[in-house]
Amino acid sequence: MRLRFMGCMVLGMISVLVAEEFDPLDTKSLLPKQQATFVTCTTTDLTKSLGLSDVVMAALCNNPQTKIAWQTSLYQAAQVGVSRSAYLPTLSATGSVLRSESSETKSGNQENIGVTLSYLLYDFGKRDATYDNARALLDVALFSENGTIQSVFLSAIQAYYTLFGSNASLEASREAERSALESLNAAKTRYNVGAATPADTLQAQTAYSQAMLNRIQAEGSVKSAQGELASVLGMMPDTTIGLQNPLLAIPSDTFEKNIRALMEEAQRLRPDLMAASAKIKAAEANVKAAKADHMPTFSLSATSGHTDTVFNTSQRTSSIGLYVSIPIFTGFNTKYKVQAAQQQLKINEAEYEKLTQDASLEVYKTYQTLVSETQATRTSSDLVASAQASYDLSLGRYKAGVGTILDLLTAQSALASAKQQHIQSLYNWYITKASLAKAMGSLDFSTIKGQP
Repeated sequence: MRLRFMGCMVLGMISVLVAEEFDPLDTKSLLPKQQATFVTCTTTDLTKSLGLSDVVMAALCNNPQTKIAWQTSLYQAAQVGVSRSAYLPTLSATGSVLRSESSETKSGNQENIGVTLSYLLYDFGKRDATYDNARALLDVALFSENGTIQSVFLSAIQAYYTLFGSNASLEASREAERSALESLNAAKTRYNVGAATPADTLQAQTAYSQAMLNRIQAEGSVKSAQGELASVLGMMPDTTIGLQNPLLAIPSDTFEKNIRALMEEAQRLRPDLMAASAKIKAAEANVKAAKADHMPTFSLSATSGHTDTVFNTSQRTSSIGLYVSIPIFTGFNTKYKVQAAQQQLKINEAEYEKLTQDASLEVYKTYQTLVSETQATRTSSDLVASAQASYDLSLGRYKAGVGTILDLLTAQSALASAKQQHIQSLYNWYITKASLAKAMGSLDFSTIKGQP
């Protein structure tokens, strides 16, 4: 009897282990094939220079946000398995060993073993509604995962171009510092020969000190940008990352399209909108499940047991029956569950409407920013050329003794500003282009095609 009892317990533990290791209801098939980022991920080789595609891939592989999103999808797939299990019968085993001691009767052990089979036959749609709810929530998780991937994708692009923009700004500030030093030296030379006043030297010295300060601040911005990029890639902020220089060119206006068509496309592609739509379906299923709590349930149950008593007698019992459970009064629990589910449905519908408006506005604003950035890159390029010519002329005139220090410093400041604007507008264009793709829900590797 003890062996039989222990065997029952071991069988129960084995069933638990099997449930943990295997996927008997094949819930993993509900998931799309793991994104290539999760299949082809390898350790990022920091001894090599990374291109933009390498940076994005490293971010998708190592950023904790993508890992959380994937695990959330796996969790929701397991929840679908929980809802599917309601369609299957349940089998449970019970066992007990009792020791009886009495001065009047025979002492000894009593052993009980029983097996019970239960199966829910019909519950007026609650089981189906619970399953539909779980499936919809899985869709929410999958769409949200796609949204997370695009967000990390964009963050990697932003960090990549921001770092290069910071480096370019640093180089521009160094060049401005060299120009300021040249202006200072020119002012000192003219002062030494008596062709300039001390005020010229002081003004030039002030401009040079300001240029040095700008260069120091630019160096700090580069360090911050390096830390931001490393963090996006899931690394420590002080990690040194070698990068390939991006291939930049003055952008054309070939991207310009009908803005209304872009907004309509976003309604179809944006993962957050699809997730919000799936939430509505989940809420609708939850309302059906809550209403089904009013209805009776029909179940089949079968039990078989064996008992050995202290008097060395054995008894076998078995039963089978159809059970009906009818809720009569639940303390208004079901009523308020239905009300809560209905209100949640209205909330989800309102959130979908708000997201729809927000998505259209984001596409519209990002598109207009891209148009502006395109024009800015062209204009800033012309501005740099004219500012450079103005500075060269002012420097030559001042050295020749026919120009003023104020003209020279003004031209010098204009040139530094023009270069900064051109650099920022160029890198901002590439970031805004990726942001528009993200706003439309279509950001992928084709967006950065052609970059190293």
